Amino acid sequence: MLVVEGLVAGYGSSAVLHGVDFEVREGEVVALLGRNGAGKTTTLRAVMGLVKVRGGRVRFRDTELAGRAPFEVAHLGIAYVPDDRRIFPDLTVEENLLLARYASGRHGAWDLDRVYRLFPALRELRHLRGTQLSGGQQKMLAVGRALMSNPDLLLLDEPVEGLAPLVVRQLEQTLREIRQAGVTILLADQNLRFCRRVADRGYVLDKGAVQVGGPMEAIASDERTVRQYLAV
Repeated sequence: MLVVEGLVAGYGSSAVLHGVDFEVREGEVVALLGRNGAGKTTTLRAVMGLVKVRGGRVRFRDTELAGRAPFEVAHLGIAYVPDDRRIFPDLTVEENLLLARYASGRHGAWDLDRVYRLFPALRELRHLRGTQLSGGQQKMLAVGRALMSNPDLLLLDEPVEGLAPLVVRQLEQTLREIRQAGVTILLADQNLRFCRRVADRGYVLDKGAVQVGGPMEAIASDERTVRQYLAV
C-alpha cells in the first residue's frame, strides 16, 4: 500500500531523514520505533506532505506523494493524527467530527454513529468543547476525527504518549477494531511494549535512517537492538 524508498527530508537547511526505506502492506499495523529525535515524526509528516521531500520516493498504491499538498494526500485516502492531536479547541466534539467529514471529500462507512460506537465516551461528551476534554479524551477525538475522513491508511504519531496505562489498553483494543474494519495503520512510537502488542512489523529508526526492520516480535526480543536503539 505504501512504499518509501530513499526518503530524504528535513526542515530549513537541515536534513533529518537520510535515505529512509520501508513499506506498509494493506491490512497491516506497522510501527516506526526509535528514541526522540530519531526521525519518526518527520517520516510521517513527509508522507503526509507536511515536510518537503528532498529526495527518494513516497508511493501510495500507484500514486507518487512527494510534492503533493497535505489536502491532496488526504483526498487520496491517508489520514494523520499528530502527537499534539490538533483538535479545534473552541468546537464541540461533534462539530470536530462533522467538520472532518465535510472537509475530506471522501465517503464511506465511517460516520458519526460508527465513531460513537467505537468511542462510546465521545457520544456522551459530544456537546463539550475541545478545551473541556482530558488528554485521553482528546486522543479519542483526534482518532475519531481522522476516521471520519474514511481513510485507507491511518498515520498515528506517538498515540500513547502521556496516557495512563488503562487508557493505553483501551487504545490497543480500539486499534484492533479499526484494523478489523479494514483500515491499515502506520504508527510512530517509542513505547516498545505498546508496539509489540499492536503491530505486525516494525522499523527501528536512528539518526534519520532505518537500522533494523522485521517482525515486531523479533525486534522486541532482540536484546541488542533494544539496548542499542530503544532503551532510554
